[in-house]
Amino acid sequence: MRAAIYGAGAIGTVLGAYITGAGGKIELISRNKAHIDALKNHGARIVGTAELTVPVTALTPDEMSGKYDIIFLVTKQLDNAAVVRGLAAYLSEDGVICTLQNGLPELSVAEIIGADRTYGCAIAWGASLIEPGVCELTSEPTALTFGLGALNGGKNTKTEQIAALLGLMGRVETEKNFIGARWAKLLVNSAFSGLSAVFGETFGEVASDGRSRLIAQKLIKECIDVAAKAGIKIEPIQGKDAVKLLDYKNPIKQKISFCVIPLAIKKHKNLRASMLQDLERGKKCEVDAINGAVSEYGKRYGCPTPYNDKVVEIIKGIEAGKYKPSRENLALFDLR
Repeated sequence: MRAAIYGAGAIGTVLGAYITGAGGKIELISRNKAHIDALKNHGARIVGTAELTVPVTALTPDEMSGKYDIIFLVTKQLDNAAVVRGLAAYLSEDGVICTLQNGLPELSVAEIIGADRTYGCAIAWGASLIEPGVCELTSEPTALTFGLGALNGGKNTKTEQIAALLGLMGRVETEKNFIGARWAKLLVNSAFSGLSAVFGETFGEVASDGRSRLIAQKLIKECIDVAAKAGIKIEPIQGKDAVKLLDYKNPIKQKISFCVIPLAIKKHKNLRASMLQDLERGKKCEVDAINGAVSEYGKRYGCPTPYNDKVVEIIKGIEAGKYKPSRENLALFDLR
């Protein structure tokens, strides 16, 4: 079996280092030549909540050849259609793409290669690219989990092979209700990735301040309400039922939800959203695939999403140079 990680930035490099270090074979592919050169010359160095350096097989896209049985897709979704069309030429006859991207990317992948060849994986941990060849794991080692699902319901024979590779890093749950697992991750991303980008802060800093925590709570509530309107059952996250813990329909439960949020995010308190990292590098980020996805579903099912709409508006403003990631952006929200 031949496998690759396409878009080996922070998440992909950490995953590739763990798989390779545990004896698995996988190729790390990225357009970032400086990063690939560092990986070739010095191996993948992981710092933060883990410390390891692993020699890895690293390539730029122009160095790809032959066919792959499994390609893990970890690029941003900004140009997904073109990326997936390009990767299709490198898939073996029964090869599959497993997307580890944020948001709800599986349908766009399946439109090009078919549902039978499309897998998705919701990851519950985060990482940052510190410098070429060096990545920081920002989640606790106990939080290294994967929610794996096949778009066609699991009929493809690659499920066990994908799970075995991911299992070299952490616990893998094969999700029967995969769309529900995706929405569980989207709930976290819409609240904490969105606000990390808006305020220029870690997840823990967002949760520790009462004002930004209130906004996070509103974002979570919108996500739960939209999923309910769409008939989607949100699955537990690392064994915890986020809906049961964080949803509310009365003031008492609302206060409990507010107090639970810092505890729920504790294992990921040092995580800085990839959207924030993109903004700091002057790049466009994938807010349309995260908060924008909640807003889009809200419109489709008649469920208002003013806080997700506002996060999209602010981040678009940051991209346009109108704002900067800063606490000053609190003034742009209605905190009532």
